[in-house]
Amino acid sequence: MYEVELWQWGAMFLGAMIIGLAKTGIAGVGILFVALFALVLPGKVSVGVVLPLLICGDIVALFLYRKHAQWFHLFRLFPSAAIGVVIGYLTMDRVTDDTIARIIGVILLGLCCFQLWKRYRESRGGEIVDETRRFPLWYPVLMGALAGFTTMVSNAAGPIMILYLLSMKLPKREFLGTGAVYFLCLNLFKVPFGVDLGIINSQSLLLDLQLVPGVLIGAALGRFLMGRISQKLFENIALFFTTLAGIRLLW
Repeated sequence: MYEVELWQWGAMFLGAMIIGLAKTGIAGVGILFVALFALVLPGKVSVGVVLPLLICGDIVALFLYRKHAQWFHLFRLFPSAAIGVVIGYLTMDRVTDDTIARIIGVILLGLCCFQLWKRYRESRGGEIVDETRRFPLWYPVLMGALAGFTTMVSNAAGPIMILYLLSMKLPKREFLGTGAVYFLCLNLFKVPFGVDLGIINSQSLLLDLQLVPGVLIGAALGRFLMGRISQKLFENIALFFTTLAGIRLLW
């Protein structure tokens, strides 16, 4: 078992709660768990501990929102996401954590600026069309690959997926249902790679068992809050925390 102090247990349990909260109600806050686990555990160790907790949160979200999943978007994202995971697996031992963090930070801030620019155009009376037709095919391919890569190396693909779903203008439940299916499939796909790298092992799984209640508590809180916030506030919270994540990863 990993040796941790009481405050570290508290930080990880809070991180587990945030995972559940992000999966079922408040998209965007999930990036905070990356920082909390990285505060307590070494980078690659934290990736192995967090992955089963993410799968637990995905299962709960899938149970709650499975009927709202938009499979059209999932089919566009899955192939390139799988390729991104493989690339992340092959480069995980060749690139430092700091380099990866800065690359992801630049990507996130660029995508946030793009999303804000889109909003500005629409507020000025720009034409609003079907979002699935607005973007060329390379857009979901690129976003899927980026999400696959970042989720493999740092479990930080949430903000990228959030920006993609925001750009598609999905309502709250469709947003959460589509994200639940996507990340459950992607995270399950990552498990064999994590086992091969040694970051998922008996010690990490024992720690996960003690943190699962935190995920469930956070999921219940997220479900409660989701029904009490407007679509616009939901989108603004997601964009705000994604921007903060990009800034944090740069420094």
